[in-house]
Amino acid sequence: MKIWVDADACPVVIKEILFRAAERTKTVTTLLANHYLKVPPSKVISFVQVSAGFDVADNEIVKRAEPNDLVITADIPLAAEVVEKGCLALNPRGELYTESNIRQRLNMRDFMDTLRSSGIETGGAPPISQADRQAFANNLDKLLAQQSHI
Repeated sequence: MKIWVDADACPVVIKEILFRAAERTKTVTTLLANHYLKVPPSKVISFVQVSAGFDVADNEIVKRAEPNDLVITADIPLAAEVVEKGCLALNPRGELYTESNIRQRLNMRDFMDTLRSSGIETGGAPPISQADRQAFANNLDKLLAQQSHI
């Protein structure tokens, strides 16, 4: 299993959890973003800067990820693409996207987009809480442990 991180919008605290887990488990982890990101010196952690543009990092992740890889993203359309490809997708709040829940998430996202485009203020997602960080770390550890037994 490799970990691919949609790093443009990934919170710093989540990246730090990922860095520690990657080092601890020696899991190859690649962050992709369209702006420079500093990553710790490591044999298993790397950064790929993609050109600016809509969905450039997402498209690169879809191209590179292979079945059973783990993709970290809050981007629901990206999650849907990689889940369809046989990858695992985990959002920064610790929610695992699956074949059974991704359609519902896409429908809700599209509904909220429709509301916003009609002028209705929907607000944004709340900041990452301590509970979100804990859920992310717990689910990441569980996924990494499952992979080490395969």
